[in-house]
Amino acid sequence: MRVTGSQLVAEILLEHSVDTIFGYPGGAALNLYDALYEYRDKIKHVLTAHEQGAAHAADGYYRATGKTGVVFATSGPGATNLVTGIATAFMDSIPMIAITANVPDSLIGRDAFQEICITGITMPITKHTFFVNRIEDLADAMRNAFRIANSGRKGPVLIDITKDVTAAMTDYKPEKPLPLNPRPVFTDKEVQEVASMINSSEKPIVYFGGGVAAAGAGEELNALLETADIPATYTLMAAGILGYENPRNLGLIGMHGSIAANRAVDRADLVIALGARFSDRVALNPEKFAKKAHKIQIDIDTSELNKNVLVDLGVTADVKEFLTKLLPLIKKKDHKEWVSQATEWKKKTGDVKCQGADLHPSEIVHAVCDLTDKETIYVTDVGQHQMWAAQYLKHDKTKDFITSGGLGTMGFGYGAAIGAQIGCPDKRVVHFTGDGSFHMNLNEACTAVSQELPIITIIMNNQVLGMVYQWQTSFYGKRYAATTPERKTNFSKLAEAFGAKGFTASNPKEFEEAFKKALQEKGPVWIDCAIARDERVLPMIPGGGTIEDMIIG
Repeated sequence: MRVTGSQLVAEILLEHSVDTIFGYPGGAALNLYDALYEYRDKIKHVLTAHEQGAAHAADGYYRATGKTGVVFATSGPGATNLVTGIATAFMDSIPMIAITANVPDSLIGRDAFQEICITGITMPITKHTFFVNRIEDLADAMRNAFRIANSGRKGPVLIDITKDVTAAMTDYKPEKPLPLNPRPVFTDKEVQEVASMINSSEKPIVYFGGGVAAAGAGEELNALLETADIPATYTLMAAGILGYENPRNLGLIGMHGSIAANRAVDRADLVIALGARFSDRVALNPEKFAKKAHKIQIDIDTSELNKNVLVDLGVTADVKEFLTKLLPLIKKKDHKEWVSQATEWKKKTGDVKCQGADLHPSEIVHAVCDLTDKETIYVTDVGQHQMWAAQYLKHDKTKDFITSGGLGTMGFGYGAAIGAQIGCPDKRVVHFTGDGSFHMNLNEACTAVSQELPIITIIMNNQVLGMVYQWQTSFYGKRYAATTPERKTNFSKLAEAFGAKGFTASNPKEFEEAFKKALQEKGPVWIDCAIARDERVLPMIPGGGTIEDMIIG
């Protein structure tokens, strides 16, 4: 059938089961949006307040649903406003299709109004970029974008389409989505070597990351831990894969990880890294990280092997496929003494509360866990509140903790919460943020209100830029440069101005009452929680430090 380029885009989105996109229109994108009007019964478009919010929403949509997120933007500033969101997805290996419109091909290279080379700008933060200035290339670009985004190590792909292509006519023939690229091939010898190292170890520990979540390998991971009786620790991107109540769960690893996790890694004789890359927030001193242990690293991305920490055995593989082959070779073991020791270290981690404080972050998070069910999706921004949420939430599901790990994007949370809530309308979404992070993109409140999304936003408000303030307190002689903004924002009144509901809380009783009321609301709610500015995220290992440098209290 004959279609315009814009209709072709819509048809290929439908080929890939896309029924929801996020975005913001503009002049160069008018043809695309005219087609969206035609397809409005099949594809829902969510208008955000800003393109960055749209990109974060597409990101959160994937993390909550497992369905590739799609975002639209116009040329020039519309496209450049996507950059932070695309980079966030790239660093966390999130598949996203960003479709931008550009000026007509006849104006490319002439510094036309709102012309920008967005493919050049985003090349370092995408798996691939397509510049489409011929209608004959559009269908292949669209279909390959989905294939590339979801093959191997997942990530964002950008397609920039000139305005004349979106208006041009072409033939369209429906096709099935392209098959994903073949997964890496590993050998039986590699599987046997890994099995031998695990079977002969006395103090093994599994350290797993987002690659386990991406591969859907939670069941296989649990089987390995149970069969070989191994404790485990995880990165931010893997929270929820191992249940909170699981006795082998030692908690988060790294800079703000648990005492048990960091100490166990330091004392282990074997570290098995699954879908994890030994980032600088985990291996703060690479040369001294797990210095007593042999190290195995299984990752789908060859470039991650030996990049940050040298390992004894590195294997390029899909974690789920590798564990499936590995499990029959793992001997039933009893590491009772080792697991018991790790569990004992676990008991040493408690809530460290600022003296004189009326409301502690742990009290907020514990109350939320007590008042919500296990289907709740938790979304965070970046900063102290993010670490408190990671430490205190009772994680039980892989897709129920959504956060910006690699890029650490302040302002990520509200857009991501919107995407998650739209993708999972039957679940409750709770958004944890700080007053610093929330100020960055709170404009998306208008999106949450207009879409009638019952997102509960909990603002841990210490009136400082908490994480940087904490570093300045500990390492910069309390020279508070640009971290005490002295803002006077009344979040409760501002929520009402947007059309949302606002509450304040300064002690545990007020918070619990406010949260119970929030659960009854059908639209967005903000709860402004007053916490002490001297609250710190603990434990903490300073950058470049080791377990010996851990600050506990």
